[in-house]
Amino acid sequence: MIMDKKICSIVIALLLISVSTMAQDHINPEDRVVDMNSPTFVPMVHIGKTKVGNDSIQYVKTSNVYVFPPLDFKNKSQEIAYYRLVYNIKKVLPIAKECHQIILETGAYLETIPSKKERAEHMKRVEKDIWNTYKPRMKKLTFTQGKLLIKLVDRECNSTSYDLVKAFLGPVRAGFYQAIAWTFGSSLRKNYDPQGADRLVERIVLQVEAGQL
Repeated sequence: MIMDKKICSIVIALLLISVSTMAQDHINPEDRVVDMNSPTFVPMVHIGKTKVGNDSIQYVKTSNVYVFPPLDFKNKSQEIAYYRLVYNIKKVLPIAKECHQIILETGAYLETIPSKKERAEHMKRVEKDIWNTYKPRMKKLTFTQGKLLIKLVDRECNSTSYDLVKAFLGPVRAGFYQAIAWTFGSSLRKNYDPQGADRLVERIVLQVEAGQL
C-alpha cells in the first residue's frame, strides 16, 4: 500500500538527515545503556491446551530457537568487532521495530478516513510527530549506528530506501539523499541481503528477536 511507503520514507529521510548531522557535529551516543546479558526482546512462552480425541493435552509454545555454527574469530579485534555489532543492533533494532509499527497503525487508520484532503492532513500530522519524536533520538546515535538503523529499517519494510523516499518526496529529493548516503559510504539503492553481505547482521537480529542474545 502506497501510504505505508510514504510513512516509512519519512523515517528514512529523517535518518539520513541525522547521519549528515552526526558526521558534522560528532554527537555522542545517547545515554541508554545496552545490557549485553539481557535480551532486547523477551522470549515468548505460551501455555495452552488442545483436544486430541477425547483427551485435552497441554502444550507449551515458545519463540523460535536459532542454532548457528560457532563463530571462528581470527583475532581479538575481530571478536571485539562482532560484539560491537551485537551492541549496536540491540541499540537500534527497537527503533526499527517502532518504525514498522507506525506503518501498520497509520496505514490501518488511513483506511478509515474517506476524504483525500483529510488523509493528507493526517499524513502531515504524522510527519510532524515523527520529526519531533525521532530527530532528537537519531542525533544521539553514532554514525555507525545511524547507518545500521537505515539498514534495519530497510529490512522491516522489504524495499530499498531509495524507492521509499522517491515514493514520498519525489526523484529529486531521493537523489539528494542518495548523494548524502554515498558521501558517507552507503547507498539507498542496495537491498538488504540476509543471505549475502548482511548475513552476519541477519544472524544477530534473529537471535536478538528470539531473546538468545
